[in-house]
Amino acid sequence: MSGPYTLGLQDCAGKLDLVGGKCQSLGDLIAAGLPVPPGFAITTHAFQAHLAHGDVRKDIQDRLSGLDHRDTAALDAASAALRREIETLPLPAEVEQAIRAAYRELCTSVGAPDLPVAVRSSATAEDLPGASFAGQQDTYLWVIGEGAVVERARQCWGSQYTARAIAYRCDQGFAHEDVSMAVAVQKMVNSKVSGVAMTLNPANGDRSKIVIDASYGLGETVVSGEVTPDNYCLDKVMLSTVKQTIGDKHVELVPDHAGGKAVLREVSPERQAQPSLSPDELRAVATIAKRAEAHFRCPQDIEWAIDADLPDGENLLLLQSRPETVWSQKPRTPAVSGAQAGMAGILGTLLRPMQVKTDPSSTPEGGTK
Repeated sequence: MSGPYTLGLQDCAGKLDLVGGKCQSLGDLIAAGLPVPPGFAITTHAFQAHLAHGDVRKDIQDRLSGLDHRDTAALDAASAALRREIETLPLPAEVEQAIRAAYRELCTSVGAPDLPVAVRSSATAEDLPGASFAGQQDTYLWVIGEGAVVERARQCWGSQYTARAIAYRCDQGFAHEDVSMAVAVQKMVNSKVSGVAMTLNPANGDRSKIVIDASYGLGETVVSGEVTPDNYCLDKVMLSTVKQTIGDKHVELVPDHAGGKAVLREVSPERQAQPSLSPDELRAVATIAKRAEAHFRCPQDIEWAIDADLPDGENLLLLQSRPETVWSQKPRTPAVSGAQAGMAGILGTLLRPMQVKTDPSSTPEGGTK
């Protein structure tokens, strides 16, 4: 599964320019011994070969050079034209053959012909300090078969030029030609519960806490804001629950095996009222989030899932880990304990008269020199 156009996820660590932010992060997680669904990357070489194959680069330059991205109509028109061109252009034969071969190899490795996979965009400018391209491009779930993987990969490439992605690059000062696109192809997780976790409190930046959002089914309903998930705040050291809020979780995204796709299903009122995670599962999610933070040495924003097809103790999987990009950019203020604050106050009271007496520049309150 190694070559100019595809690369196993286990080989993606430290290769941002070749596999993009998402695939590099997955490779790093695998290298750290963290549980990640198997898969492969379609490299930026494949994307660039596709653009060169149809001479699309010139059209990109012509349509985006001088474009006023605040002109919504012009932006939408340019985006639609570029996406249509990229998504309908036949792939170079060697690129398509490499993708098909990598998918077959993945199916063989897990012993499942026509394995359902997730196909996710992985841009080279994702999750940089001061800019996060996460969510700007597309993800496709429950993709089955070689041909479908090829088609979805091409659509991921096209999503490099969604209106929101073009506008975001303009706002952030990134040249369009400086951002390339890889694609992550991973075995689908049959998620009974999934969500996100942050190794700090996003409300106030408190790094002594872990905050977890969880809901039934695939995690896209949480990431997209389609449901109000359960929300847990845990002490990072003791892994004890500090606060818990049960969300409505009114729908779940689940696999439709017959239709070969993921579908939304209503959640019964009884299940809505129940916590989606058991105490043991909650601690397991917090523990894996801490491991990701320890590996990357900075606060992390992770996506995780509990696979219904795997046994307890082996069913928690990491789907993504990216640096937290809001509070991590702010300078840290050392915490002062109550005892330290009290002692500082006592010393201040004792020393203040001495300072007044010995400081020649001091003046009586309300007086003048």
